[in-house]
Amino acid sequence: MTTHQIRPADPLAFGHVEPGPHDPRQVALHARDVSWDWTDLPMHYFAGSPFVTHWANGLNMLLPEGEVFFVDVFRQALPLVEDDQVREDVVGFIGQEATHSSAHQSLVDHLQREGLDMEPFIDQARWFFRKLLGNRDLQGEQARAWLIERVAVIAAVEHFTSYLGDWGLNARAWDDTLEPRVLDLVRWHLAEEVEHRHVAFDLFTHLDGSYVRRVRAWLLAAPALVVLWARGTRDLMAVDPELLPSQRRIRLRDIRATYRAGLMPSPSSLGRMFVQYFKPGYHPRDYGSTSQAVSYLASSPAVREAAR
Repeated sequence: MTTHQIRPADPLAFGHVEPGPHDPRQVALHARDVSWDWTDLPMHYFAGSPFVTHWANGLNMLLPEGEVFFVDVFRQALPLVEDDQVREDVVGFIGQEATHSSAHQSLVDHLQREGLDMEPFIDQARWFFRKLLGNRDLQGEQARAWLIERVAVIAAVEHFTSYLGDWGLNARAWDDTLEPRVLDLVRWHLAEEVEHRHVAFDLFTHLDGSYVRRVRAWLLAAPALVVLWARGTRDLMAVDPELLPSQRRIRLRDIRATYRAGLMPSPSSLGRMFVQYFKPGYHPRDYGSTSQAVSYLASSPAVREAAR
């Protein structure tokens, strides 16, 4: 197994980008018909490291199920939308999220064909989104309340994904450690997360906007994301067909080395992101750069290939 030394990163080389004075508040959203050929992708495609790769794979496994859930809930919410701009944004969001799901599913399918058994964890993600947060046999105001509750959860999750989008677009340490096709998949997705970062929050505000409901949804979503992602990383390390049993344990020093090298967000950065959502005046447009996201999407190899 080829490995690369994880070097400390320049802390100024990546991080949050504030919207500039000429940054567009929003752009017309549309799905991009992208695809990747995963032939000969190494099992440990991120810095040659099993831990860092399976940290990324943990998210890859969550995304297809999560985004199918997002699409289903937002389609149910569309008839309740009375604002034309919110409706247009929701339709664009649905198209982008459906494409995200299929793109990440293609990578999951490839890794499973290569012998990485992801099904046990995917079953957990499926239970969370389809059973715990899924449709219920409700009528009238109860059905509307449950729909809005789930829109609030999606808005909370999108706070995290837009943060990760902003962080990942500026993670210069990824440039020479993440396999180029996976780098493009991840940055294409993260750029679209920044591009549509306002949509779920605007929909929630349009339908309800309760601060108590917003906080409650975040207090549900944030721990669930942490637990599911951590369990996914652990479970994939345990079944990695290229590792010896002695190599399958996650060590604290591996986690520390990874975030110090700039390959994953640091605990302090995640902590700041966590408390931001509690601000009464919070709005996702105040974080990240639409111009930066659109610029990456214009240069993405997969997007350019799709345009041809």
